[in-house]
Amino acid sequence: MEVKTPSEFFKKALPARFKPEKTKGIDVVTQVNIDGSNGGKWTVTIRDQTMEVTEGTHQSPTLAIDMAETDFLDLVNRKLSAEKAFFTGKIKFKGNITVALRLRDAGFL
Repeated sequence: MEVKTPSEFFKKALPARFKPEKTKGIDVVTQVNIDGSNGGKWTVTIRDQTMEVTEGTHQSPTLAIDMAETDFLDLVNRKLSAEKAFFTGKIKFKGNITVALRLRDAGFL
């Protein structure tokens, strides 16, 4: 399924891709900021092998991710790897990069 908007990803694709068994020991609040006409701000909390997605911002996230809408859609539609996005400056992280890599394995990115 090709994701057309960030909102569609957070509401439909992410819950379907989420692999709770890969999040054992992860307790993280991730702030995702997407710039663009269909962009927005979402908070993804993973704790006790469960995930909660809410629209809006969190005051003190463990991890923050900033991307342009087009790059984000390429990333979630597997047209752009997380590594390439990071090394080309298309994704900006604030926080623990190790946790970000574990979230990728859990289906998040």
